[in-house]
Amino acid sequence: MKVIFSILLLIVPTLVPSVLFAQTPCENLASLNLPGTTISFARVVEPGPFQPSDAPGRGPAAPVNLPAHCRVAAVLKPSPDSSIEMEVWLPAAWNGKFQAVGNGGFAGSITYTAGGGGAVASSMATALQQGYATASTDTGHKDRGGNFAYEHPERFTDFAWRAVHEMTVEAKALIKAFYGKAPSFSYWNSCSNGGRQGLMEAQRFPADFDGIIAGSPVLNWTGRATQAIWVARVEHETEASFIPPAKYPALHKAAVEKCDDLDGVRDGIIENPVHCEFDPAVILCKGADSPSCLTAPQVETARKIYAPASNPKSGEEFFPGLEPGSEPGWGTYGGPRPFGIADDYFKYVIFQDPNWDYKKFDFDGHLTVAERIGKGTVDALDPNLKDFFARGGKLIQYHGWNDPQVLPLNSVRYYTSVLEAMGGSGKISDSYRLFMVPGMAHCGGGEGPNRFDGFGALANWVENGKAPDQMVASRVADGKTDRTRPLCPYPETPVYKGAGSTDDAANFTCRMP
Repeated sequence: MKVIFSILLLIVPTLVPSVLFAQTPCENLASLNLPGTTISFARVVEPGPFQPSDAPGRGPAAPVNLPAHCRVAAVLKPSPDSSIEMEVWLPAAWNGKFQAVGNGGFAGSITYTAGGGGAVASSMATALQQGYATASTDTGHKDRGGNFAYEHPERFTDFAWRAVHEMTVEAKALIKAFYGKAPSFSYWNSCSNGGRQGLMEAQRFPADFDGIIAGSPVLNWTGRATQAIWVARVEHETEASFIPPAKYPALHKAAVEKCDDLDGVRDGIIENPVHCEFDPAVILCKGADSPSCLTAPQVETARKIYAPASNPKSGEEFFPGLEPGSEPGWGTYGGPRPFGIADDYFKYVIFQDPNWDYKKFDFDGHLTVAERIGKGTVDALDPNLKDFFARGGKLIQYHGWNDPQVLPLNSVRYYTSVLEAMGGSGKISDSYRLFMVPGMAHCGGGEGPNRFDGFGALANWVENGKAPDQMVASRVADGKTDRTRPLCPYPETPVYKGAGSTDDAANFTCRMP
């Protein structure tokens, strides 16, 4: 196979224009001297099926077919307590560009293959198949939850922001050593925690990437964790407060029936739930309790979940509520125990106490402590993107309006904060666009059109200067596309032209509300 790979790298450029001449043989990269880096191996991988390693707690992943490439694994040690594993895959048929991908949750594994999210999911495998040199990292640990951070603040710093930056620097060095040139363009493409990682890069290291996709970003990690604890407390205030999952469909149906046609089109989707004034009392049980209705205590619980979480003492709102339309995913926060990522954040990062009990959380004093810690590490809320924009960086952020895990108004609020910090929409429209996706859940799924080529729009913007005035999203059922809709740059929304099928994006236009 080594001979075959060498031949691939020496093919006449007119036959395969994307193939460049290797300056350093793949195996020789193992001896490359990079600061704070130990290269574990560098080896040629022939084309064929690749079996990803099992991610912690996630079970075996299906094999995926990959093209010929040079696979490099390394361990980074920016602090004495760091042990950041990363991989770089260098395709034989290189398109001259670099695409890094991030992680969901608390990370803990390299993102070899897509773990969900439909067409918007990103992975090393997808990037490599498209001809990109690609990289990913476990962010410095192998744990499924947050226990890696217990008594290890440097490891939490690695997870919060340092690992991605260090990975990016070393990946670019390996790319240059192997191909003899730096990538012509560098991209970040990820969702959820990966979206937060992308925003953190734009804020802290504006020169790392030319273009960033930040999907459904957990940009306010501390606020999300606090809101999850809030919902857990509301759900379990009494035994009667809990809303069992069997009732989610009835609640969702009632919300959609109330607000579906606010946009003038009855299609089973709430276009913008911010404008939806829905009272769950419409399904208050009139007789015996059943899955089709809510008891009086459950109505109050639902009202509190829709409402912003607030400080019980001051009344100050600290996090938006879940939106009407998100009900099918309420089990994320509304289970028997609090959302695991939130519970772990307070146990292992904020309070450094594995026995911490969420019922003891003080939404006044404890929140202040948590926000101070989060601001310096994991929360990606800095609206000053001046340096990223000044060097020509482009940012596309997207978020599903039905997201039950990372609340969509956080993306709206961050966009607004950047707009205000940078001097208005005229100052940022050439660099930053937010797309809200009606009916989409967390990083994909949901009832609305949720498949779209955000990365293609980003690359076209970066490389050709064409800003995305809209992106077409599709909904696929039984392997067939049954609906398309335009996604509009916020605050524009899709408006039906009044003629033609409402399942065809061509019959909608993007307008200001």
